[in-house]
Amino acid sequence: MSRLELAIRAAAPRALAALVRRYGVFDQCEDAVQEALLEAFVQWRANGVPEQPIGWLISVASRRMMDGWRRDNARRQRELNDYLRAPDDLYDPDDYREDADDTVRLLVLCCHPELTPASQIALTLRSVGGLTTAEVAAALLVSETTVAQRISRAKRQLKDARFELPTAEEYDVRMRAVLQVLYLIFNEGHTASAGDSLQRVDLAEEALRITRLLCQATGEAGEVAGLLALMILIHARRDARTGPGGNLIPADRQDRSRWYADEIAQGIRIVEETLRTGPLGPYQLEAAIAAVHSEADSVETTDWEQIAGLYRILEKIDPSPMVTLGSAVAVAMTEGPDAGIAVVEGLADDRHLGNHHRRLSVLAHLHELAGRPDLARTNYLAALERTRNTAEQNYLRDRIAHLI
Repeated sequence: MSRLELAIRAAAPRALAALVRRYGVFDQCEDAVQEALLEAFVQWRANGVPEQPIGWLISVASRRMMDGWRRDNARRQRELNDYLRAPDDLYDPDDYREDADDTVRLLVLCCHPELTPASQIALTLRSVGGLTTAEVAAALLVSETTVAQRISRAKRQLKDARFELPTAEEYDVRMRAVLQVLYLIFNEGHTASAGDSLQRVDLAEEALRITRLLCQATGEAGEVAGLLALMILIHARRDARTGPGGNLIPADRQDRSRWYADEIAQGIRIVEETLRTGPLGPYQLEAAIAAVHSEADSVETTDWEQIAGLYRILEKIDPSPMVTLGSAVAVAMTEGPDAGIAVVEGLADDRHLGNHHRRLSVLAHLHELAGRPDLARTNYLAALERTRNTAEQNYLRDRIAHLI
């Protein structure tokens, strides 16, 4: 990703949050930011990224909004009276100062209770995460047309919504949707759904940045902290996950000296603290599993019994096909490959995971452990046909070649 693309991805959500705080009309602010982004691509490519990219976007988007209001004066008289500034009151790019709560308020707004969960997730990935419509579609395993419709519908519904933090009564429901969105953004960065690179580190770090802000703003020591710890522990392995040329290196072959020890220590501290202080939730348990992996020197010295036990608890409090798939390797390492294969085969008819490359890759790996190269190769081939990530494709081809 170029410096221009990185600057735009980082600046756009923050500019949108600042605009919504100032003007309060989400749908028009989002449209204006999209117009400003188009102008940024042209001007920044020609003249370079400005010193204050967020302020630049806010300034241009503000002018776009005012121009629209002037053109539609009769129908938008109320907005003009409330929001229209005099020419000498236009936004100065150098005046931008980030409000730590801006992104949190924008997250909460995007997860408004009047929206369906699907629309909440799609809108937040686009408006806060900075993903394109195509990337949102890939993350959610739906078509681009479906995502575009969800976002348009959500923007219409949020036309008169307030830009504020949730009430105590709304908190749990609103935060669950927010955390799900942040985890989706992080996962798209951790392993890109398509493209030449295995990882999109900038996207994973944006999810981390937003989650840290959420922790600071809410003082949350439960599931928000659990999600933050999970992200930190997973992200700490980023450099070891790829080799020369960006090739995927699986966990059992990674050079663990390339894991970031200080980040792992931080993640483990957060896990230990959140497990002591709040009711147990799925993100805390996933973080605890990641902590056990991170503390081991190798796959062989990993405490698989503890991981299997944590997965059993997780399946009780938050059962899902992905949790079951995640538990399969722990089952294989504690009870033998055939026990793990039985777990994975039990997901064959699942409408989301049955033909997904991740299930097929795990199944292939377990057949390889069980000494069945033909079945392993068959499933690696099936996985290869279903992934759109080049690094994953190259890895699967290597495994297939190894088994011939």
